[in-house]
Amino acid sequence: MKQKTKKNSTQKYIETNKRVENIVDTLKQNYMPYAMSVIVSRAIPEIDGFKPSHRKLLYTMYRMNLLNANRTKSANIVGQTMKLNPHGDSAIYETMVKLSRGNESLLHPYIDSKGNFGKSTSRDMQFAAPRYTEAKLMPLCKELFGEIEKNTVDFVDNYDSTMKEPVLLPTTFPNILLKANKGIAVGMASSIPSFNLSEICNYTIAYLKDINCNMFDFILGPDFPSRGELLFDEEEMKSIYETGRGSFKLRGKYRYLKKEQLIEIYEIPYTTTVEVIIEKIIDLIKDGTLREITDIRDETDLNGLKITIDVRKNADVESMMGKIFKYTTLEDSFSCNFNVLIDNKPKILGIKDIIFHWLNFRRQCIVRRTLNEMEDKSKRLFLLKGLEKIILDIDKVIAIIRNTEKEIDVLPNLMNAFAIEEKQAEYILEIKLRNLNKEFILKKISEIKELEESITKLEEIYHSQKLQDKLIISELKSIIKTYGQERKTTIVSKKDVVVYSKEDFTEDYSVTMFLTKDGYLKKIPELSLRAYSEQKLKDNDSILQQIEMKNTDVFMLLSTNNILYQVKVSDLKDTKASLLGLFLPNYLKMEENERIIQMIFPEEYEGYMVYFFENGKVAKINFSSYQTKSFRKKLQNVYSTQSPLVDCFHIKKDETFVIFTDNYRCLSIDTSSIPEKISRSSQGVKVINLNKNAKVERIELLESDDREWDFCKTKTVPSSAKKNKRLTTISFL
Repeated sequence: MKQKTKKNSTQKYIETNKRVENIVDTLKQNYMPYAMSVIVSRAIPEIDGFKPSHRKLLYTMYRMNLLNANRTKSANIVGQTMKLNPHGDSAIYETMVKLSRGNESLLHPYIDSKGNFGKSTSRDMQFAAPRYTEAKLMPLCKELFGEIEKNTVDFVDNYDSTMKEPVLLPTTFPNILLKANKGIAVGMASSIPSFNLSEICNYTIAYLKDINCNMFDFILGPDFPSRGELLFDEEEMKSIYETGRGSFKLRGKYRYLKKEQLIEIYEIPYTTTVEVIIEKIIDLIKDGTLREITDIRDETDLNGLKITIDVRKNADVESMMGKIFKYTTLEDSFSCNFNVLIDNKPKILGIKDIIFHWLNFRRQCIVRRTLNEMEDKSKRLFLLKGLEKIILDIDKVIAIIRNTEKEIDVLPNLMNAFAIEEKQAEYILEIKLRNLNKEFILKKISEIKELEESITKLEEIYHSQKLQDKLIISELKSIIKTYGQERKTTIVSKKDVVVYSKEDFTEDYSVTMFLTKDGYLKKIPELSLRAYSEQKLKDNDSILQQIEMKNTDVFMLLSTNNILYQVKVSDLKDTKASLLGLFLPNYLKMEENERIIQMIFPEEYEGYMVYFFENGKVAKINFSSYQTKSFRKKLQNVYSTQSPLVDCFHIKKDETFVIFTDNYRCLSIDTSSIPEKISRSSQGVKVINLNKNAKVERIELLESDDREWDFCKTKTVPSSAKKNKRLTTISFL
């Protein structure tokens, strides 16, 4: 009774408090804020090249004076960063690792590390705990923070309003294209490869001089710390440069030591790891694809990355490496998606557009820096102008100070005597007595001219984009000279690279394909079939078809759902007669109640497909209609469904068939009398005039020398089937 009362009260509460909301409004109120938070505050980099997590970490290290000071414990840095980033110490430290020199994931790292920071080329080499490692900022960070104290960027409150942090960092170079960035947001992602600093800076300089300059004259292609080779295709790369979307191929490098009978892989693509490559090669060894390999091991040490492969004597190394490039990530793709936050809005931009937005940002930084310097110099000039007014009468200043009875009256008396402002008077009064000499004062006064000239120049810069661009060019040239380095990733023309297809590695040997009534398929090599030919089958199952093929061939499977499946023989594993084989409904992902009618070996796509329907019609379709330009695993609507299909045959030349009806009639017909059709959906032609409610029941293919059914042979269609009381109704399908 108590339980019932409790249930009723709960139900009453639900009924009282339930609300009906529009699903769109609910998503806007609850989901959209989260989605925007991920996009704006987590996953997508901004024009300075950093995500918020990177920026918070680096700014914390700057505040800790780690740009100039000695290294400190990473744990200390992580703890301080948590004042800006409340996402936990492990996430902060992982971010720190990826920005470090020791991890080798960046062409130009931002953090000078000491200790084990792992390796970007290794999945299993874990970085040490933060209590064991030390870090400080790299010299390159001067280009990130050198102007941050000059009001170049906006500052906002941190998450608990106890500190201020920069919205962006005033980078003096296009950092967005130098730092590899990957991020997955809600409904969008970002993937930007790293480029060579010198190439990007040189292009930016050229862009400022001529907006229509050829990008390929300066930017050869992406550049990665893992080195390797970039398979360059001009059209492909041009599309990436212009749209910010596309992909390109990266390859590792190897050398063959013939005397030692081994191969050394010493550079790998940026997108993979040593362990992934080794594991995939081992899988290929196990399945027999790489029989040339006897051993593989990771010999990476302090001297650099090295994967060693022992090969058999007289092995075809070039072909073997072709397989490795084809089937492993030693050749891998880098997908580009230049998604950047511009004014808190995600935009997919090409390189030219990114440089355009970065230049606008950089000009803004220069304008704000110039304004800040103008204000500081103007304040200084204002004070010195006051000092200038007393230069000729220092004794009067001393007399005023001496003769003023109250301290509070000294300032106004001095202001009135020399007609100067309060701040100017305060500045004069703060000068030490020892400095009230002519030399000191004249020295200070000489600064006035320098300040005036400097302010004039700053005003010109402030109002002139041309002068701002000139400053940017000067800064970029200095950066190239100081931090520029040679490319690490080698550019190789895609045309000069031998690209292997799967067919190039497919072994050519004879096999026999067995199709059973219950949908099992066996691929048995010739040698295996000779050794043991007795086929193991499920109870009540039987062999439907048996066809000899080559491992390099393609065959087809026709289903009751009007689908023609294409299968490469090489895609199937060899089996034995003693095994049941491959269950096709699972392998082909067939629908329930769908089953295979026939196995077809097309060879050169010659001959015809002949379809016999219950309504007495026969369709003769040229087999070339089933040939496609590219390999398609599934062809839909391969025959007409106007009438149920009774049977079908793939014939190389015209043949003779006997058609049996369910009312004990038969008709022998040669397919030469049936017109050929091109359309796969053709209903064909009527060959039998059936009685009411009668239908075709089964079809039999006659041998060329079989004369038994000549009595029911017809030369014209349609024709009436002739009676044969000896026949029984047996259906093949």
